[in-house]
Amino acid sequence: MKLIGPFRQVVTLANLPLRGKLSDEQLEIIADGGILINNDKIQQVGNFEILKSSNPNAELEIIEGEQIVLPAFVDSHTHICFGGNRANDFAMRNAGKTYLEIAESGGGIWSSVQHTRAASENKLLETLLQRINFLVSLGITTIEVKSGYGLDAENELKMLRIIKKAQIQTKATLIPTCLSAHLKPRDFDGSNEEYLGYIINEILPKVKEENLAKRVDIFIEKSAFQPEESKDFLFKAKSLGFEITVHADQFTPGSSRIAVEVGAKSADHLEATIDDDIDFLANSDTVATALPGASLGLGEKFTPARKLLDAGAIVAIASDWNPGSAPMGNLITQSSILATFEKLTTAEVLAGITFRSAFALGLEDRGKLAEGHKADFVCFKTNNFQNVLYNQGSLKAENVYIDGFKVK
Repeated sequence: MKLIGPFRQVVTLANLPLRGKLSDEQLEIIADGGILINNDKIQQVGNFEILKSSNPNAELEIIEGEQIVLPAFVDSHTHICFGGNRANDFAMRNAGKTYLEIAESGGGIWSSVQHTRAASENKLLETLLQRINFLVSLGITTIEVKSGYGLDAENELKMLRIIKKAQIQTKATLIPTCLSAHLKPRDFDGSNEEYLGYIINEILPKVKEENLAKRVDIFIEKSAFQPEESKDFLFKAKSLGFEITVHADQFTPGSSRIAVEVGAKSADHLEATIDDDIDFLANSDTVATALPGASLGLGEKFTPARKLLDAGAIVAIASDWNPGSAPMGNLITQSSILATFEKLTTAEVLAGITFRSAFALGLEDRGKLAEGHKADFVCFKTNNFQNVLYNQGSLKAENVYIDGFKVK
């Protein structure tokens, strides 16, 4: 048993609801607090001196100076297994080039596919671990990682096997997702429907056989896969035993409804979601995941997070870290900016990057500093937790704990 503290503030998020809007007055903040850990779980959170006197045999880990502690963050949507670089895409987009013009000049998703296919397994693993370590340094200890830059059986399985190898080499929790339905590859000789059938028949059975992922994603958009063919694909993937998540409503509305209809864990992006679909999402258990990094990378409007929360939706926030549309990767900076434009409370942002994001991944054992929860938490050298978002990512995590052990 171990007692860590004292912290100037322990922000537990313990009693916050899963869905809907939140006020900062709902936050439980324990002054001069401590966290009592038994094995890898939180046993109790409370005043440090009281916990110390009532648990005299606990190992003490004393926190020096003024620090606050939050539940560790959860990034529920990333594409951080990739080869190559698309800085030229960013420059061309800012110079006024269209998506089609960039793609025709050798950029776009297909560029990342070519670079990822060409990269060695060792190089992909090395760069993936570097990105994971960066996220952990920010206080993110649970990370979803998608395939989707292989787009054939050989290379999609290569990506997922690399993610599985990375899990052995990091203490962070990696949640792999099969995104073979990112778009139809240029070298596939057949229709969209035939390619989706290829995924169902050739890729997903091997993913299941090797236990490489339990989740399947698809990009529903005019430039990728159309609503009806996507819906059919998702029901088939679900019948194979996979959980579902969807890239929805990024540029055109309507696909978030499909996510709800197929019982998806989350519908991610939602920049183009209309009011009727906001209500549809709010009346479901499908998490509405905002990806402000994509809005910043593409110069597009933000997910209507304020409307979604006011309607009663479960709203998570994730980085969408990828080489094309969201290259930043800093979830704290992105969330702070989203809060400014969408007028989100600090409580709503913290919930969106902790237990609400965890729920989007089917995890309910983390994201709060509460009894029985995974002992993952992040400390900042400040006397006021509000400074974390106020500094928009420039206040760096002082210490990061996974399962009660300091990893940074």
